[in-house]
Amino acid sequence: MCEKSSVSPSSVPVVAVVLAAGFGTRFDPDNPKQLVSVGGKEIVVWSIEAFEKNPRVTDVIVVVNAQVGDEVERLIDANGFGKVRAVIPGGAERSDSTQNALQMLADAGIPGEAKVLIHDAVRPFVEQHSINGCIDALDEFEAATVAVASTDTVLLTEDLGDRKVIRTVPDRPNTFRAQTPQAFRFATIRKAYAQADDDPDFHPTDDTRVVVDYLPDTPVAIVAGTETNLKITTLADIPVAENIAEAISGPRTREEAKERMHAVFAEAFKQMRR
Repeated sequence: MCEKSSVSPSSVPVVAVVLAAGFGTRFDPDNPKQLVSVGGKEIVVWSIEAFEKNPRVTDVIVVVNAQVGDEVERLIDANGFGKVRAVIPGGAERSDSTQNALQMLADAGIPGEAKVLIHDAVRPFVEQHSINGCIDALDEFEAATVAVASTDTVLLTEDLGDRKVIRTVPDRPNTFRAQTPQAFRFATIRKAYAQADDDPDFHPTDDTRVVVDYLPDTPVAIVAGTETNLKITTLADIPVAENIAEAISGPRTREEAKERMHAVFAEAFKQMRR
C-alpha cells in the first residue's frame, strides 16, 4: 500500500476524462455508437452525465474523433453540462487519446496530486458508487480500477503451432474483469506513459495496463464494479443496454417498448444483410 498523500483529499481537482474517440468498427462504421440513442438518450450523454452529477468530480474532459466531434459538442451544450472544460481530438489508438488528454491537463497546470478518472464513453451505465470508490481509493493508492470478479474460470494460453493451449489456470478468486473508470494520481499516470513511450511494443488496451507494466511497484486497487457497467461493443449489446436503461429510467409503455425494440432489431438485421 502506498503512503497516504499529505494533501487534503478535498483540496485537489478530480478530473473525469471521457474517451469518445473510438471508431467502433465492430459496431457500425456509418453510425458511431457514441451517438446511438439508448433509452432515449445518446450513449455519450449517459457517460458524461454520470460524472457531471457526481458532486466530487470538479472537471470533465471529453475526447472525440472528427466524425462525432461537432455532435458531441452540441449535445454537451443541449444538456447543460457545466463541468465540461474542453472537448479535444483523440488519436489513432486509445492510448493516444488518453495521452492527448493528459497533455492538455499538463498544459493547463493541473497538480501532480490531482485525481484523474479515465472512462470509456461506451460504458454508459457506470454507477455512482464505482466513481466514488475510485476517488476514495486514490487517498490510499496511486492507481485504481473498477472491476468485477470473474464468475468463470479464466484460462491463460499460449500458441502451440496453429492452436491455443492452456498454459495456466489462475485461482478464480484472484481473477477479475476490468471495467472503467480507471483512476490515477495525475503524476503517476503521466510517469507510466512516459516510460511506456520508450517501448516500441507499447500497445495497451487500457490505462491500468500501462501502470502495471511500466510501474510494477505501484499497486493498483480494485474498486467494485457492476454487471450493468456494460461496454457497448456490437449491435447485439443494444437490447441489453435498452433493458438496463429502462431499469434506471423507468419502464416504457407497451407501445413505446414495442416501437423501440422494433427499431433496434431492424437496424441489426440491416447490418446482417450488408
